[in-house]
Amino acid sequence: MPDVPNLTMNDGHQIPQLGFGIWQVPPEIAAEAVASAIRTGYRLIDGAYLYMNEAGLGEGLRASGVPRTDIFVTTKVWNNDQGRARARASVERSLKTIGVDQLDLVLIHWPVPSRDLYVETWEAFVEMREEGLMRSIGVSNFNVSHLKRLISETGVVPAVNQIELNPELQQPELRAFNSENGIISQAWTPLGNARSFEKEPITAAAARTGKSPAQVILRWHVQLGHAVIPRSVRPERQAENLDVFDFELTADEMEAIGTLDVGLRTGPDPSVFKFLE
Repeated sequence: MPDVPNLTMNDGHQIPQLGFGIWQVPPEIAAEAVASAIRTGYRLIDGAYLYMNEAGLGEGLRASGVPRTDIFVTTKVWNNDQGRARARASVERSLKTIGVDQLDLVLIHWPVPSRDLYVETWEAFVEMREEGLMRSIGVSNFNVSHLKRLISETGVVPAVNQIELNPELQQPELRAFNSENGIISQAWTPLGNARSFEKEPITAAAARTGKSPAQVILRWHVQLGHAVIPRSVRPERQAENLDVFDFELTADEMEAIGTLDVGLRTGPDPSVFKFLE
């Protein structure tokens, strides 16, 4: 079983660098997928209310046979639940649905600047963290402007900013701001829907190391210092995605993969996205 390193967050707590994401995992198989991932060696499960599979997340935790204290659980507050009262209700609902007494990390899912509620929501997060509902608080899909406002108006820096990152969308300015402020960049859709699997820097590194293109890309994330949350419901692929700590990419390979950035998103633009259902 691979030994996944932990990253230390700016609040002193630790987060596994590589975890298991359950976005788009059907509710009816979520428990099986989560239990399988934990038995394979994953110690971070990244969920969200919007995914509609939090009950399966909790069931999988309990079925895995691994103590709750050994598993890092993340959830997120969705866009239409922003605001002090609704954010609190969302967190309390997730605690009940998952069946845990405390969450390890809760994120604001999107900034939704058109609603102008993310600062108020963040203030509610700070209050709930102090009450013990969650150990750490962070954000997801926040751009530099959103982060600057959050920090300047509350004085509280997010522990994590979960953003879309892959070889074709590397967001260097945002990652640099995160780093300068002690915010961990956590990559969602880290494999970029396999769009770069056939690109020469990826295939060359895979040929040299004997690893798959997916493993090369996950290793690239790891060496950049990202936290990363790949997803697969297949046990063999779960094991493959976790097996990235026994090799290194060279400086030349890292530089070559860096040239693949074309700013191409697979998801929406956080500056305008406001889906509320």
